[in-house]
Formats: sequence, C-alpha cells, structure tokens
Amino acid sequence: MIYSYKELLEKYGTRYNIREAIDNKEIYRVENGIYSNKKIVDPLILYSKRYPSCVITMDSAFYFYDLTDVIPNKIYLATPSNYRTIKNDKIVQIFTDKNILNAGKETVKVNECTINIYNKERLLVELIRKRKQIPFDYYKEIISNYRKIVDELDMQKIEEYLSLFKNELNLSEALQREVF
Repeated sequence: MIYSYKELLEKYGTRYNIREAIDNKEIYRVENGIYSNKKIVDPLILYSKRYPSCVITMDSAFYFYDLTDVIPNKIYLATPSNYRTIKNDKIVQIFTDKNILNAGKETVKVNECTINIYNKERLLVELIRKRKQIPFDYYKEIISNYRKIVDELDMQKIEEYLSLFKNELNLSEALQREVF
C-alpha cells in the first residue's frame, strides 16, 4: 500500500510514531512525501499517487496492456497543459489540453492501489497521432498487436476520441490504413 505523509499522520497519529514505524521497517520512505509498506514499489503506482491528476499514457500504458514487450525506462504521464513542469528524470511529461485530458481515462486497480491510465482506444488514437515521433519498429509492433485485438475495441469510443482533434480526418484515414 502507498501512503502520503498526511495519510500516515492519520494512521499513526504523530511524527514520532511515523519515525518509529520507519525505524522498525513497518513502512518505507519511497520518495519525498510518499511511503509504502513494501520496500520496492511499482513505478506506475508510485507516480499515480504522487501526481493524482495525471494520466499514464504512451509507452507505459502500452506495456501495461501488453501491447509491447519493451519495458519503458521512464513513466509517461499526460498532464494538463497548465500543469507545473515535473522535474523528475524518471518521468516523461506530455502536456495535454485540459479539455481532452480525461477523455479515455480509466481508474484501474493494481496491487490494492488505483492508477489513472488511458484505455486502449484512446491509446490507439495517441499512437496514430504521434506515429512520426515513434521509432518505426516499435510502432509496427504495437500496431500489429492492436490488429490482434481489433474485435475487442469499441469503435464508438475511437470515433469520439478522434473528434477531439483538429486533424480528425487525417487521423481517421491513417487509422483505417494501419489497423482496420
């Protein structure tokens, strides 16, 4: 379980009791202001707790959904365009218009904790949008995995997400060409 310092204060009552729990290895300080009852924490859970208004996207989400076997070395977070810059070398911050940030966002339970992550349909639209910025082999791997699950995808959601972007027609044509 992951805790903020405020949650630990509610649980243990005082700073002294928190310090005792850390010394007794009941809890571990994972990062500044973030604690856990386990020594090693899944980065998706850690950064979802640290940045609750952000959404896991791109490489991190592709790996989470088994659309690639490439383990990302950084966590990709979509943040509102007016969000402060995250100064953490383990995070790739993707600024997103606040009007479309929550489109496709799902709350998923992972190891007793919740994370905000885009659904597969929104990720497909993001993949098509950023196809020129992604290495070709990596892109082809993810597209081929999408082709395998095409019957599971909700076309109505995909159309809804496409309509959020200015170049909807170009994205739709690329999607038809690449996946369907």
